[in-house]
Amino acid sequence: MASSIPVVQSGRIRVVKQGSGPLVGPVVYWMFRDQRIRDNWALIHAVDQANKANVPVAIAFNLFDQFLGAKARQLGFMLRGLEKLHRDLENTLQIPFFLFQGQAVDTIPDFLKECGASLLVTDFSPLRDVRSWKEKICERVGESVTVHEVDAHNIIPLWVASDKLEYSARTLRGKINKLLPDYLIELPAIGPPKIKWSSSNPPIDWPKIIADVVRKGAEVPEIEWCEPGEDAALEVLMGSKKGFLTTRLKNYSTDRNNPLKPQALSGLSPYLHFGQISAQRCALEAHKVRKHYTQLWNASQLEMVHHGKMHGFMRMYWAKKILEWTSGPEEALAITIYLNDKYHIDGRDPSGYVGCMWSICGVHDQGWRERPVFGKIRYMNYAGCKRKFNVDGYISYVKRLVGESKKRKAEVFFDKKAKELRS
Repeated sequence: MASSIPVVQSGRIRVVKQGSGPLVGPVVYWMFRDQRIRDNWALIHAVDQANKANVPVAIAFNLFDQFLGAKARQLGFMLRGLEKLHRDLENTLQIPFFLFQGQAVDTIPDFLKECGASLLVTDFSPLRDVRSWKEKICERVGESVTVHEVDAHNIIPLWVASDKLEYSARTLRGKINKLLPDYLIELPAIGPPKIKWSSSNPPIDWPKIIADVVRKGAEVPEIEWCEPGEDAALEVLMGSKKGFLTTRLKNYSTDRNNPLKPQALSGLSPYLHFGQISAQRCALEAHKVRKHYTQLWNASQLEMVHHGKMHGFMRMYWAKKILEWTSGPEEALAITIYLNDKYHIDGRDPSGYVGCMWSICGVHDQGWRERPVFGKIRYMNYAGCKRKFNVDGYISYVKRLVGESKKRKAEVFFDKKAKELRS
Protein backbone atom coordinates (compact mmCIF):
# COMPACT_ATOMS: atom_id res chain seq x y z
CA MET A 1 0.00 0.00 0.00
CA ALA A 2 1.08 3.59 -0.56
CA SER A 3 1.22 4.30 3.18
CA SER A 4 3.99 1.72 3.59
CA ILE A 5 6.33 3.35 1.07
CA PRO A 6 9.53 4.27 2.90
CA VAL A 7 11.14 7.67 2.68
CA VAL A 8 13.51 7.90 -0.27
CA GLN A 9 17.18 8.03 0.76
CA SER A 10 17.96 11.60 1.79
CA GLY A 11 21.03 11.71 -0.42
CA ARG A 12 18.85 11.17 -3.49
CA ILE A 13 16.85 14.37 -2.90
CA ARG A 14 17.99 17.98 -3.10
CA VAL A 15 15.95 20.93 -1.89
CA VAL A 16 16.46 23.52 -4.63
CA LYS A 17 13.91 25.92 -3.12
CA GLN A 18 12.55 25.89 0.41
CA GLY A 19 9.04 27.28 0.60
CA SER A 20 7.88 29.50 3.43
CA GLY A 21 4.68 27.62 4.15
CA PRO A 22 3.66 24.11 5.24
CA LEU A 23 2.69 21.39 2.80
CA VAL A 24 -1.06 21.98 2.67
CA GLY A 25 -1.65 21.96 -1.09
CA PRO A 26 -1.17 19.22 -3.70
CA VAL A 27 2.15 17.70 -4.72
CA VAL A 28 3.04 18.01 -8.40
CA TYR A 29 5.67 15.79 -10.00
CA TRP A 30 7.15 17.50 -13.05
CA MET A 31 8.24 14.49 -15.09
CA PHE A 32 10.64 14.91 -17.98
CA ARG A 33 13.74 12.71 -17.80
CA ASP A 34 12.36 9.63 -16.06
CA GLN A 35 9.25 8.70 -18.00
CA ARG A 36 8.06 5.61 -16.14
CA ILE A 37 5.90 4.43 -13.28
CA ARG A 38 7.99 1.50 -12.03
CA ASP A 39 11.28 2.01 -10.21
CA ASN A 40 10.96 5.79 -10.25
CA TRP A 41 12.38 7.38 -7.09
CA ALA A 42 10.94 10.79 -8.01
CA LEU A 43 7.40 9.43 -8.27
CA ILE A 44 7.89 7.38 -5.09
CA HIS A 45 8.99 10.55 -3.28
CA ALA A 46 6.07 12.59 -4.63
CA VAL A 47 3.50 10.02 -3.52
CA ASP A 48 5.23 9.58 -0.15
CA GLN A 49 5.17 13.32 0.54
CA ALA A 50 1.55 13.61 -0.56
CA ASN A 51 0.49 10.73 1.70
CA LYS A 52 2.29 12.18 4.70
CA ALA A 53 0.56 15.53 4.23
CA ASN A 54 -2.80 13.99 3.28
CA VAL A 55 -2.89 15.89 -0.02
CA PRO A 56 -3.34 14.67 -3.61
CA VAL A 57 -0.59 14.25 -6.19
CA ALA A 58 -0.48 14.78 -9.96
CA ILE A 59 2.06 14.37 -12.76
CA ALA A 60 2.78 17.20 -15.17
CA PHE A 61 4.69 16.81 -18.43
CA ASN A 62 5.70 19.65 -20.73
CA LEU A 63 6.15 18.87 -24.43
CA PHE A 64 8.73 20.89 -26.29
CA ASP A 65 8.66 21.01 -30.08
CA GLN A 66 12.10 19.80 -31.24
CA PHE A 67 14.02 20.06 -27.96
CA LEU A 68 17.73 20.12 -28.89
CA GLY A 69 16.85 19.30 -32.50
CA ALA A 70 14.62 16.30 -31.75
CA LYS A 71 12.54 15.18 -34.74
CA ALA A 72 9.81 12.62 -35.38
CA ARG A 73 12.17 9.76 -34.61
CA GLN A 74 12.83 10.90 -31.05
CA LEU A 75 9.58 12.68 -30.19
CA GLY A 76 7.38 9.99 -31.70
CA PHE A 77 9.11 7.34 -29.61
CA MET A 78 8.77 9.46 -26.49
CA LEU A 79 5.10 10.33 -26.99
CA ARG A 80 4.06 6.77 -27.78
CA GLY A 81 5.73 5.73 -24.54
CA LEU A 82 3.96 8.52 -22.65
CA GLU A 83 0.61 7.46 -24.09
CA LYS A 84 1.13 4.01 -22.59
CA LEU A 85 2.29 5.54 -19.31
CA HIS A 86 -0.87 7.68 -19.16
CA ARG A 87 -3.05 4.62 -19.68
CA ASP A 88 -1.18 2.64 -17.02
CA LEU A 89 -1.45 5.51 -14.54
CA GLU A 90 -5.23 5.60 -14.92
CA ASN A 91 -5.54 1.82 -14.63
CA THR A 92 -3.22 1.27 -11.67
CA LEU A 93 -2.41 4.35 -9.58
CA GLN A 94 -5.28 6.70 -10.45
CA ILE A 95 -2.83 9.60 -10.57
CA PRO A 96 -3.84 12.32 -13.05
CA PHE A 97 -1.48 13.13 -15.91
CA PHE A 98 -1.39 16.66 -17.33
CA LEU A 99 0.29 17.33 -20.68
CA PHE A 100 1.31 20.88 -21.49
CA GLN A 101 2.79 22.36 -24.65
CA GLY A 102 4.91 25.47 -24.63
CA GLN A 103 7.69 26.68 -22.38
CA ALA A 104 8.04 24.84 -19.08
CA VAL A 105 9.09 28.07 -17.34
CA ASP A 106 5.54 29.29 -18.05
CA THR A 107 3.36 26.17 -18.00
CA ILE A 108 4.68 24.60 -14.79
CA PRO A 109 4.42 27.72 -12.55
CA ASP A 110 0.98 28.46 -13.99
CA PHE A 111 -0.21 24.94 -13.19
CA LEU A 112 1.17 25.10 -9.64
CA LYS A 113 -0.68 28.35 -9.05
CA GLU A 114 -3.89 27.03 -10.60
CA CYS A 115 -4.01 23.89 -8.42
CA GLY A 116 -2.61 25.54 -5.29
CA ALA A 117 0.37 23.17 -5.06
CA SER A 118 2.75 23.35 -2.10
CA LEU A 119 5.49 21.03 -3.38
CA LEU A 120 7.04 20.54 -6.82
CA VAL A 121 9.10 17.37 -7.30
CA THR A 122 11.35 17.37 -10.38
CA ASP A 123 13.62 14.95 -12.20
CA PHE A 124 17.34 15.63 -12.19
CA SER A 125 19.19 16.49 -15.39
CA PRO A 126 22.72 17.85 -15.75
CA LEU A 127 21.91 19.66 -19.02
CA ARG A 128 22.50 23.40 -18.91
CA ASP A 129 19.12 24.26 -20.46
CA VAL A 130 17.19 22.19 -17.93
CA ARG A 131 19.11 23.70 -15.02
CA SER A 132 18.28 27.15 -16.36
CA TRP A 133 14.56 26.29 -16.59
CA LYS A 134 14.55 25.11 -12.99
CA GLU A 135 16.14 28.32 -11.79
CA LYS A 136 13.50 30.38 -13.59
CA ILE A 137 10.67 28.16 -12.33
CA CYS A 138 11.90 28.58 -8.76
CA GLU A 139 11.81 32.36 -9.28
CA ARG A 140 8.27 32.30 -10.68
CA VAL A 141 6.49 29.99 -8.24
CA GLY A 142 5.03 31.44 -5.05
CA GLU A 143 7.08 31.93 -1.91
CA SER A 144 5.23 29.14 -0.12
CA VAL A 145 6.10 26.51 -2.75
CA THR A 146 8.98 24.08 -2.04
CA VAL A 147 10.91 22.47 -4.91
CA HIS A 148 12.66 19.09 -4.57
CA GLU A 149 14.98 17.61 -7.17
CA VAL A 150 15.30 13.80 -7.20
CA ASP A 151 17.98 11.87 -9.09
CA ALA A 152 16.00 8.86 -10.27
CA HIS A 153 18.14 8.42 -13.37
CA ASN A 154 21.45 7.37 -11.83
CA ILE A 155 21.97 4.47 -9.45
CA ILE A 156 24.07 6.74 -7.27
CA PRO A 157 22.93 10.39 -7.33
CA LEU A 158 25.37 12.54 -9.24
CA TRP A 159 25.98 14.90 -6.33
CA VAL A 160 26.67 11.95 -4.01
CA ALA A 161 28.99 10.11 -6.40
CA SER A 162 31.39 13.04 -6.65
CA ASP A 163 31.52 16.71 -5.74
CA LYS A 164 33.97 17.63 -8.49
CA LEU A 165 34.58 17.21 -12.21
CA GLU A 166 36.16 13.77 -12.64
CA TYR A 167 38.72 13.57 -15.42
CA SER A 168 38.64 9.79 -15.92
CA ALA A 169 36.57 6.71 -15.17
CA ARG A 170 39.45 5.40 -13.05
CA THR A 171 39.13 8.20 -10.50
CA LEU A 172 35.35 7.81 -10.26
CA ARG A 173 35.04 4.01 -10.30
CA GLY A 174 36.35 3.52 -6.77
CA LYS A 175 33.95 6.10 -5.33
CA ILE A 176 31.00 4.44 -7.04
CA ASN A 177 31.95 0.95 -5.85
CA LYS A 178 32.09 2.14 -2.23
CA LEU A 179 28.59 3.61 -2.48
CA LEU A 180 26.87 0.78 -4.35
CA PRO A 181 25.88 -1.22 -1.22
CA ASP A 182 23.89 1.80 -0.01
CA TYR A 183 22.24 2.71 -3.30
CA LEU A 184 21.95 -0.45 -5.40
CA ILE A 185 18.90 -1.65 -3.48
CA GLU A 186 15.50 -2.99 -4.46
CA LEU A 187 12.97 -0.21 -5.03
CA PRO A 188 9.64 -0.25 -3.21
CA ALA A 189 6.42 -0.91 -5.07
CA ILE A 190 4.12 2.06 -5.36
CA GLY A 191 0.39 2.07 -4.78
CA PRO A 192 -2.42 4.60 -5.36
CA PRO A 193 -2.10 7.73 -3.20
CA LYS A 194 -4.37 8.03 -0.17
CA ILE A 195 -6.03 11.26 -1.31
CA LYS A 196 -7.52 11.42 -4.80
CA TRP A 197 -7.19 14.42 -7.10
CA SER A 198 -10.53 16.24 -6.86
CA SER A 199 -10.66 18.24 -10.09
CA SER A 200 -10.80 16.62 -13.52
CA ASN A 201 -7.90 16.84 -15.92
CA PRO A 202 -8.60 17.57 -19.60
CA PRO A 203 -8.49 14.58 -21.97
CA ILE A 204 -5.37 14.16 -24.08
CA ASP A 205 -5.82 13.51 -27.79
CA TRP A 206 -2.73 11.36 -28.17
CA PRO A 207 -3.28 10.36 -31.84
CA LYS A 208 -3.57 14.01 -32.90
CA ILE A 209 -0.58 15.18 -30.83
CA ILE A 210 1.59 12.34 -32.11
CA ALA A 211 0.50 12.91 -35.70
CA ASP A 212 1.31 16.65 -35.45
CA VAL A 213 4.75 16.01 -33.98
CA VAL A 214 5.57 13.32 -36.52
CA ARG A 215 4.48 15.58 -39.38
CA LYS A 216 6.56 18.52 -38.15
CA GLY A 217 9.62 16.33 -37.63
CA ALA A 218 9.23 14.22 -40.76
CA GLU A 219 12.74 15.21 -41.87
CA VAL A 220 13.97 12.36 -39.61
CA PRO A 221 11.23 9.71 -39.71
CA GLU A 222 10.33 7.23 -36.98
CA ILE A 223 11.87 3.77 -36.76
CA GLU A 224 9.94 0.53 -36.44
CA TRP A 225 12.40 -1.88 -34.84
CA CYS A 226 12.25 -0.31 -31.36
CA GLU A 227 8.90 -0.44 -29.56
CA PRO A 228 8.47 2.29 -26.93
CA GLY A 229 7.20 2.00 -23.36
CA GLU A 230 8.02 0.46 -19.98
CA ASP A 231 6.72 -3.00 -20.84
CA ALA A 232 8.74 -3.09 -24.05
CA ALA A 233 11.86 -2.01 -22.16
CA LEU A 234 11.48 -4.83 -19.62
CA GLU A 235 10.96 -7.30 -22.47
CA VAL A 236 14.24 -6.20 -24.06
CA LEU A 237 16.02 -6.54 -20.71
CA MET A 238 14.66 -9.88 -19.51
CA GLY A 239 11.99 -11.23 -21.85
CA SER A 240 11.78 -14.99 -22.27
CA LYS A 241 12.35 -14.95 -26.04
CA LYS A 242 14.84 -12.20 -26.88
CA GLY A 243 15.72 -10.63 -23.53
CA PHE A 244 19.31 -9.49 -23.12
CA LEU A 245 19.87 -11.09 -19.73
CA THR A 246 17.90 -14.25 -20.48
CA THR A 247 19.03 -15.13 -24.00
CA ARG A 248 21.59 -12.71 -25.52
CA LEU A 249 24.03 -12.07 -22.70
CA LYS A 250 25.94 -15.26 -23.53
CA ASN A 251 27.13 -13.65 -26.79
CA TYR A 252 28.12 -10.31 -25.28
CA SER A 253 31.72 -11.22 -24.42
CA THR A 254 32.55 -12.36 -27.94
CA ASP A 255 30.32 -10.25 -30.18
CA ARG A 256 29.88 -6.90 -28.42
CA ASN A 257 32.47 -5.18 -30.64
CA ASN A 258 31.18 -6.69 -33.88
CA PRO A 259 28.96 -4.18 -35.77
CA LEU A 260 27.47 -7.06 -37.76
CA LYS A 261 26.06 -8.63 -34.58
CA PRO A 262 24.07 -5.84 -32.88
CA GLN A 263 21.93 -8.38 -30.99
CA ALA A 264 24.93 -9.07 -28.78
CA LEU A 265 24.36 -5.64 -27.22
CA SER A 266 21.60 -4.91 -24.73
CA GLY A 267 19.60 -2.57 -26.98
CA LEU A 268 18.51 -0.62 -23.89
CA SER A 269 19.96 2.81 -24.65
CA PRO A 270 16.72 4.30 -26.13
CA TYR A 271 14.79 3.21 -23.04
CA LEU A 272 17.45 4.47 -20.65
CA HIS A 273 17.64 7.81 -22.48
CA PHE A 274 13.91 8.47 -22.16
CA GLY A 275 13.77 6.99 -18.68
CA GLN A 276 11.36 4.24 -19.76
CA ILE A 277 13.45 1.82 -17.72
CA SER A 278 15.54 2.42 -14.63
CA ALA A 279 19.30 1.90 -14.75
CA GLN A 280 18.92 0.60 -11.22
CA ARG A 281 16.49 -2.10 -12.39
CA CYS A 282 18.93 -3.16 -15.13
CA ALA A 283 21.76 -3.44 -12.61
CA LEU A 284 19.64 -5.33 -10.08
CA GLU A 285 18.49 -7.89 -12.65
CA ALA A 286 22.02 -8.31 -14.01
CA HIS A 287 23.24 -8.87 -10.44
CA LYS A 288 20.61 -11.57 -9.98
CA VAL A 289 21.90 -13.40 -13.08
CA ARG A 290 25.46 -13.28 -11.72
CA LYS A 291 24.24 -14.40 -8.30
CA HIS A 292 22.39 -17.34 -9.85
CA TYR A 293 25.39 -18.82 -11.62
CA THR A 294 27.54 -18.30 -8.52
CA GLN A 295 24.93 -20.09 -6.35
CA LEU A 296 24.84 -22.93 -8.88
CA TRP A 297 28.63 -23.36 -8.73
CA ASN A 298 28.57 -23.15 -4.93
CA ALA A 299 25.94 -25.90 -4.85
CA SER A 300 28.07 -28.20 -7.00
CA GLN A 301 31.09 -27.55 -4.77
CA LEU A 302 29.04 -28.31 -1.63
CA GLU A 303 27.70 -31.50 -3.19
CA MET A 304 31.27 -32.62 -3.80
CA VAL A 305 32.54 -31.71 -0.32
CA HIS A 306 29.64 -33.11 1.71
CA HIS A 307 28.20 -35.84 -0.49
CA GLY A 308 31.48 -37.01 -2.02
CA LYS A 309 30.13 -37.26 -5.56
CA MET A 310 28.96 -34.65 -8.03
CA HIS A 311 26.52 -35.15 -10.91
CA GLY A 312 28.41 -35.59 -14.19
CA PHE A 313 26.85 -32.57 -15.90
CA MET A 314 27.63 -30.41 -12.90
CA ARG A 315 31.25 -31.59 -12.93
CA MET A 316 31.59 -30.06 -16.39
CA TYR A 317 29.95 -26.75 -15.41
CA TRP A 318 32.00 -26.65 -12.18
CA ALA A 319 35.30 -27.16 -13.99
CA LYS A 320 34.53 -24.66 -16.76
CA LYS A 321 33.70 -21.96 -14.23
CA ILE A 322 37.10 -22.54 -12.61
CA LEU A 323 38.64 -22.04 -16.06
CA GLU A 324 36.67 -18.80 -16.43
CA TRP A 325 37.70 -17.45 -13.01
CA THR A 326 41.43 -18.31 -12.99
CA SER A 327 44.45 -16.92 -14.80
CA GLY A 328 44.73 -19.73 -17.35
CA PRO A 329 44.15 -23.41 -18.12
CA GLU A 330 47.22 -24.57 -16.20
CA GLU A 331 45.99 -23.06 -12.93
CA ALA A 332 42.41 -24.17 -13.57
CA LEU A 333 43.48 -27.76 -14.27
CA ALA A 334 45.64 -27.90 -11.12
CA ILE A 335 42.75 -26.67 -8.96
CA THR A 336 40.16 -29.02 -10.43
CA ILE A 337 42.40 -32.09 -10.10
CA TYR A 338 43.32 -31.16 -6.52
CA LEU A 339 39.66 -30.76 -5.49
CA ASN A 340 38.57 -33.80 -7.50
CA ASP A 341 41.13 -36.05 -5.82
CA LYS A 342 40.56 -34.63 -2.34
CA TYR A 343 36.76 -34.82 -2.13
CA HIS A 344 35.34 -37.19 -4.74
CA ILE A 345 35.01 -40.80 -3.64
CA ASP A 346 35.76 -41.72 -7.24
CA GLY A 347 38.71 -39.31 -7.46
CA ARG A 348 42.27 -40.26 -8.48
CA ASP A 349 40.75 -42.14 -11.40
CA PRO A 350 41.77 -41.98 -15.09
CA SER A 351 38.17 -41.13 -16.05
CA GLY A 352 38.19 -38.21 -13.61
CA TYR A 353 41.39 -36.82 -15.08
CA VAL A 354 40.02 -37.15 -18.60
CA GLY A 355 36.87 -35.32 -17.48
CA CYS A 356 38.96 -32.42 -16.16
CA MET A 357 40.96 -32.36 -19.39
CA TRP A 358 37.76 -32.45 -21.48
CA SER A 359 36.26 -29.51 -19.57
CA ILE A 360 39.35 -27.32 -19.46
CA CYS A 361 41.56 -28.39 -22.36
CA GLY A 362 39.03 -29.76 -24.84
CA VAL A 363 40.50 -33.28 -24.90
CA HIS A 364 38.21 -35.62 -26.91
CA ASP A 365 35.94 -32.69 -27.77
CA GLN A 366 35.59 -30.69 -30.96
CA GLY A 367 36.73 -27.09 -31.43
CA TRP A 368 34.06 -24.41 -30.99
CA ARG A 369 33.66 -20.81 -32.10
CA GLU A 370 36.47 -18.81 -30.52
CA ARG A 371 35.61 -16.53 -27.59
CA PRO A 372 37.60 -14.64 -24.93
CA VAL A 373 38.95 -16.70 -21.99
CA PHE A 374 37.68 -20.01 -23.38
CA GLY A 375 39.28 -19.83 -26.81
CA LYS A 376 37.83 -22.76 -28.77
CA ILE A 377 36.94 -24.77 -25.65
CA ARG A 378 33.25 -25.66 -25.29
CA TYR A 379 31.45 -22.95 -23.32
CA MET A 380 28.84 -23.69 -20.64
CA ASN A 381 26.75 -21.13 -18.79
CA TYR A 382 23.93 -20.73 -16.32
CA ALA A 383 21.28 -20.20 -19.02
CA GLY A 384 22.18 -23.55 -20.59
CA CYS A 385 21.82 -25.27 -17.22
CA LYS A 386 18.38 -23.72 -16.76
CA ARG A 387 17.27 -25.19 -20.07
CA LYS A 388 18.40 -28.67 -19.09
CA PHE A 389 17.16 -29.02 -15.52
CA ASN A 390 15.51 -27.32 -12.55
CA VAL A 391 18.40 -25.27 -11.15
CA ASP A 392 16.52 -24.12 -8.05
CA GLY A 393 15.50 -27.71 -7.37
CA TYR A 394 19.14 -28.82 -7.60
CA ILE A 395 20.28 -26.09 -5.20
CA SER A 396 17.54 -27.11 -2.73
CA TYR A 397 18.57 -30.75 -3.09
CA VAL A 398 22.19 -29.91 -2.23
CA LYS A 399 21.09 -27.82 0.75
CA ARG A 400 19.28 -30.88 2.12
CA LEU A 401 22.36 -33.04 1.56
CA VAL A 402 24.55 -30.54 3.37
CA GLY A 403 22.10 -30.26 6.25
CA GLU A 404 21.94 -34.03 6.68
CA SER A 405 25.74 -34.31 6.46
CA LYS A 406 26.28 -31.66 9.12
CA LYS A 407 23.67 -33.30 11.34
CA ARG A 408 25.47 -36.66 11.09
CA LYS A 409 28.82 -35.05 11.87
CA ALA A 410 27.34 -33.32 14.91
CA GLU A 411 25.86 -36.60 16.15
CA VAL A 412 29.21 -38.37 15.75
CA PHE A 413 30.99 -35.53 17.55
CA PHE A 414 28.62 -35.59 20.55
CA ASP A 415 28.68 -39.40 20.70
CA LYS A 416 32.45 -39.27 20.85
CA LYS A 417 32.39 -36.62 23.62
CA ALA A 418 29.86 -38.68 25.59
CA LYS A 419 32.07 -41.75 25.40
CA GLU A 420 35.07 -39.70 26.56
CA LEU A 421 33.11 -38.40 29.55
CA ARG A 422 31.89 -41.90 30.51
CA SER A 423 35.40 -43.27 30.40
